[in-house]
Amino acid sequence: MPGSQDFTPDTRNNAVLVLLNGQLVPAHDAQVSLFDAGFGLGDGVWEGLRLHKGALLFLEAHLDRLYHGAAALRIEIGLTREALTACLCDLLRANGMEDGAHLRLMVTRGRKSTINQDPRFALGAPTIAVTAEFKQRSAEARPLALAISTIRTSPPEIFDMHLNTHSRVNYIRALLDVIDAGADEAIMLDHRGFVASCNATNLFWVKDGTVFTSRDDFCFNGITRGNVMALCRDGVAPLRQGDWPPEHLLAADEVFVTGTMAGVTAAGSVNGRSLSSAPGPVTIAIAQAYERLKDSYAMEHAAQ
Repeated sequence: MPGSQDFTPDTRNNAVLVLLNGQLVPAHDAQVSLFDAGFGLGDGVWEGLRLHKGALLFLEAHLDRLYHGAAALRIEIGLTREALTACLCDLLRANGMEDGAHLRLMVTRGRKSTINQDPRFALGAPTIAVTAEFKQRSAEARPLALAISTIRTSPPEIFDMHLNTHSRVNYIRALLDVIDAGADEAIMLDHRGFVASCNATNLFWVKDGTVFTSRDDFCFNGITRGNVMALCRDGVAPLRQGDWPPEHLLAADEVFVTGTMAGVTAAGSVNGRSLSSAPGPVTIAIAQAYERLKDSYAMEHAAQ
């Protein structure tokens, strides 16, 4: 399977447990109600978490984003950060996971008396579900093929991309828009026509040794994106943020995307134009610096 979220199948996932409303349940038995607001309306927030050398990477930032998103939707999670973290650790221990796992933490408004958009029909308790899978990107994975979609990102007054909500239809449409052209992931422009992000990851490109990316306003509030930008500012590579027309991206020497699942992933082509180096030297330097950052974080937090 192509794409930035590609992974190597792992038979250990046949017997994993998931966490559903405080209970450890075999993954194949886990169910939510047809009347759950997340199922019926996409009414919820989520986080993707990577387990690396005994630590859930950058957990504090992920929980910040989760609780901020829940508060914006007026969903009361009902657990403190410490209690939720303890539940995640219980799930990892139950599955014997110490490295190379991916968790998806989901909080919805919960069961409703009827499926409609009005949150006042919620019955009170949120649904909290966490999947845990052994997931590693294949070492043989090829660089990504990216293409610009006709589907655009939106300003926060229309649909706030900084809220990590279950509502992903716009991004799925963008991906569908480019799959038929042979692309693995879609590049999305903002409503003004400037480069914003990809459909599932954040986008960077390199020209003459300088890294370029969009403003923060119309792309995902990515944890990995923020870490990569901080690494650049600390000296790995020059960085410029701004409003960039697609022609600027199309003239790039290197292109890469960032996300929790795969970290830093090189692109090999954009709109059918092959890049001469994929990954290029700047992408390699950033990827190596990000791996060192992960190791440093894990060393500090694995025992907690």
